[in-house]
Amino acid sequence: MKLILSRKGFDSASGGVPSPIFPDGRMLSLPIPDKKSVVTYGEIQYEGGSIGPLVEELTRGRVPSKYRAHIDPDIVRDSLSRKQGWRPIFGQTGQAQGHLRKCEVGVGDLFLFFGLFRGVESSNGIHHWAANSRPRHVLWGWLQIAETLPLGVATPTECRWAEYHPHFHRGSDRNNMVYVARRHLATDLAAEGDLPGAGVFPQFSRELQLTAPNTDNTSTWELPGWFHPGEGRTPLTYHSDPGRWGRVGSRSKLRAVARGQEFVLDCDEYPEAIDWASDLILEHGRKC
Repeated sequence: MKLILSRKGFDSASGGVPSPIFPDGRMLSLPIPDKKSVVTYGEIQYEGGSIGPLVEELTRGRVPSKYRAHIDPDIVRDSLSRKQGWRPIFGQTGQAQGHLRKCEVGVGDLFLFFGLFRGVESSNGIHHWAANSRPRHVLWGWLQIAETLPLGVATPTECRWAEYHPHFHRGSDRNNMVYVARRHLATDLAAEGDLPGAGVFPQFSRELQLTAPNTDNTSTWELPGWFHPGEGRTPLTYHSDPGRWGRVGSRSKLRAVARGQEFVLDCDEYPEAIDWASDLILEHGRKC
């Protein structure tokens, strides 16, 4: 089994701002803008209302409600009106997909999605960034792979329910892949049926935060100690430079690469990763 830390959602490069953490701790990962998408921000629902006004407020109008959104990964059933047969789904292409293919990511492997988040406040019904909150990288969702479907030039007939998805509108991109979620999570600690194969962490917790506390650099991470490479173990991909790793007591410190989307860890070499991810999902995942 492989664990993939997958960077998704708004950040300084895509969207221009972080995703919000609300005063009560609720988190919402905002999908990045995508002019080729067939879904607008105004169509995406969160807790019974459109996210369009929120996106406009946090971007100060740079991303209007009518703009199109790259809703990927798409793992929350009630965020859109669904066709029969819908399943949580995630797409990848280009260099990032090439990296996943090189690492032989496939059925049974587990994505943990993370993104850039910051606290927000509301004044007179308008959301704005909280002055005392710093941006930070936070885990916000997961997807365990049931199927891998190359798209190429045609939509697989078994996935007509997913034709809205942005990766079904990339033309003849032969490096275009979608990953469909398991119906139920299956790991050593999570008996099949306890939790869905994909979902979100709806509330912020320090256990979900990757960025080290009290740092101004969001890419300075503090991780469980077993993440530290050594003893012949292959480091988290894109992080083979020993100078990126350090120790903070029993914890591992990592200077994460500034860009890059998919960081892969081989759980055969890091068996602790399965228990760690399972515990996070069991403790913080939303039960559907």
